[in-house]
Amino acid sequence: MKTYRIIALMLALVLAVSACNMPGSAQPTEQTNPNAVFTAAAQTVVAQLTQNALLNPTSAPATVSPPTSTPEPATNTPEPALPPPTAINAPTTAPTASCDAAQFVSDVTIPDGTTIGGKETFVKTWRLKNIGTCTWNSTYSLVFDSGNAMGGPASQPLVGSIAPGATVDISVNLQAPAADGTYRGSWGLTNGSGARLLVSGGKIFYVEIKVGTGGTGGTGTGKFAVTSVSFNVSHSGACGSGKYTVTANITANGVGDVTYYWIRSDNATDTSTHDPVTFSKAGTQSITTEWSAGASGLWMDLYIDKPNHQQFGRANLNCP
Repeated sequence: MKTYRIIALMLALVLAVSACNMPGSAQPTEQTNPNAVFTAAAQTVVAQLTQNALLNPTSAPATVSPPTSTPEPATNTPEPALPPPTAINAPTTAPTASCDAAQFVSDVTIPDGTTIGGKETFVKTWRLKNIGTCTWNSTYSLVFDSGNAMGGPASQPLVGSIAPGATVDISVNLQAPAADGTYRGSWGLTNGSGARLLVSGGKIFYVEIKVGTGGTGGTGTGKFAVTSVSFNVSHSGACGSGKYTVTANITANGVGDVTYYWIRSDNATDTSTHDPVTFSKAGTQSITTEWSAGASGLWMDLYIDKPNHQQFGRANLNCP
């Protein structure tokens, strides 16, 4: 619109100039130069155009050219999942249980540090548990390892069958040295191939005694006591419905009475009144009990109430 106004203004000026030069018009007192009129008009037009350009720029703002290449359309294809992290030092296979392994449970007889008279014989019994996957049998042996053998054998086969998870009492006949002092003998187990069994992280268990005048017999300087108990077991009838007969052989070091009671693996309480076993001299006497049961893996212990207050081993019951 403003451009049209400027053009109209120019036309008006042209007409005005033309009117001044038309015939019959009043003559100015001074001669007017037509070029000067056009020059003034032109200057007016230029000034107006400059003002319009400053107030309303006609040039379009710069635009960003579109990219020459057409972008690929977005897709919903998910990125490939990363594999789960791998644990450091993770075992590739599950650990395999050992075939032959044992756990020391307790000293059944002759606790460590027991005082025994010089040359006195005694029975040392250890309670062990089969924590391996193989069954122990008579091809497995108790073997002397190191220290003082105290008259014990170099090796002695196990008796019966000990299944994985079962416990067994292993006994050996020993004799204290003559001289006073502290003595230790270490023992272990071997399988049918002669290989040593691991026992509670090591390969040995031991017996430790003190020899002196505080002993229980032997030389006659100690008190009356039972020095050992051994067992014989027999089974009659079919396996599953038979009866066990257990004989305990009690050895004492002198004159005195022995009282006792039985302990069974089914936790039954022995309430029977047993006559004392009377010793008129040092020696061995036997007592017998029966258990009507046919299952294997049972056991019976004999507890010497007086004079020892001590448990003396375990008879393992296994039907043929």
